[in-house]
Amino acid sequence: MAPRAYWKGYLRLSLVTCPIELFPATSQSEKTHFHQINTATGHRLRQQMVDEETGKVVDKEAKGRGYEVSKGRYVEIDEDELQAVQIESTHTVEIDGFVPLSEIDKRYLDRPYYIVPDGKVGADAFVVIRDAMKDKDRVALARIVMANREHIIALEPLGKGILGTTLRYDYEMRDDTPYFSDVPAPRVSKEMLDLAEHILETKAGHFDPRKFKDQYELALRKLVKRKAAGKKIEAPEPAEETGKVIDLMEALRRSVHGARQHAASARPKGKRKSKARNGRKARKAA
Repeated sequence: MAPRAYWKGYLRLSLVTCPIELFPATSQSEKTHFHQINTATGHRLRQQMVDEETGKVVDKEAKGRGYEVSKGRYVEIDEDELQAVQIESTHTVEIDGFVPLSEIDKRYLDRPYYIVPDGKVGADAFVVIRDAMKDKDRVALARIVMANREHIIALEPLGKGILGTTLRYDYEMRDDTPYFSDVPAPRVSKEMLDLAEHILETKAGHFDPRKFKDQYELALRKLVKRKAAGKKIEAPEPAEETGKVIDLMEALRRSVHGARQHAASARPKGKRKSKARNGRKARKAA
């Protein structure tokens, strides 16, 4: 069954427009989720909205939105009033311009979406916009309205479609100065840096998300399966603490030694034997 589009509208670049569909690129559905239950009956619990002053359950019809203007004092905002601030371009992704991909601070990246043409009508325009962005090392910046809020979205080609990533606004970002200002700046010897750089080189590789496993998720699934089978769950013994190396230089040297041992063990075995065997075969043939 084909996934249901999260958003439908139009992609516009100047006078070129095409219908598009937008799908979330990530999913939480595969993760293990728990429900609140009554441990006495085994029945699932349902949450209710309760008035914090009276303690009474509030009917659905009486629920509304309020903004706290002072302690305990709220100004009520109803749906009709919210409609008054609706953004005009509700169903159009309007491309405002193009910027180098390298200029986008990774902290601003929020949520990724897959964008595809909505049907065959307008597919030509979609392909033209997509291919025009290829090999430029630039992304398109556009505006999109989702859930009554306007977002900035960065668009870039991805395979046969387009990857759209919503960006955080500047006011949402925290300044890093208060967090990094107290970080000390000790003088580090060249030997220490050389050793650290060597460790980095031994661990160099390529990003492959399949190598990373959610160990907690796997343990949760195993726990649920064992509990459903009626098996007893016991907490494992706490791991013993390993000896801490206080001396930084000694820690770096040990790390380099460990990296070399790992590299040696990772080499394919029997390589030398095969070379010697090939040498003997060559001599016999001669």
